[in-house]
Amino acid sequence: MPVGESRWDFPPPEAWSHDDLVAAGADLEPATLVRAYTSGLFPMGIGRTNRQIGWWSPASRGVLPLDGLRVTRSMRQSARRYDVRIDSRFGDVIRSCASPSREGVWITRQFIAAYEELHRLGWAHSVEAYNSDGHLVGGLYGVRVGAFFAGESMFHLQRDASKVALMHLVATMRASGMRLLDVQWSTPHLASLGVVEIPRTEYLQLLGAAVGNS
Repeated sequence: MPVGESRWDFPPPEAWSHDDLVAAGADLEPATLVRAYTSGLFPMGIGRTNRQIGWWSPASRGVLPLDGLRVTRSMRQSARRYDVRIDSRFGDVIRSCASPSREGVWITRQFIAAYEELHRLGWAHSVEAYNSDGHLVGGLYGVRVGAFFAGESMFHLQRDASKVALMHLVATMRASGMRLLDVQWSTPHLASLGVVEIPRTEYLQLLGAAVGNS
């Protein structure tokens, strides 16, 4: 569903510094979020309070090549134990990702409301893993624009549940001809799954091709 035009203009890439933080302020309206993602930016709070919105573009961007996911034997076994669905319980997934019991959580009520609206409009999506009792035990959510998916956060309550959701996302993206899976920053955990870091300039080129800007 169309989101209209944002009233905010982000700095062009040639004006960005080498820092990961590019800009601050604006809002989390759907049009602002879509413009940000197609420009190579994503929102995250600044500082411990997360009261101010920051717009980030890591100088070294974490991406998962769609042919590079490392699937272990444990992940294959776990995949047989979980039922995976898409967009069945987006609100529950983002709230699980925002649980205060998790370290470094930045997903505030403001972010939850914004992404639930983006989901309602068809831009934000969740992938969910359910156990044999039908309980939601893991998943992830993010934003899709064209052939691009921006992974925002993931959670798990049982072993490998979030990894199985990621396996399903990658398979779905490959089947539908998508090109780019962004994970923002790499971590040792993500690197173990196949995530690599690429320079910001290379990321912006891949992004432009994936969302139709080039």
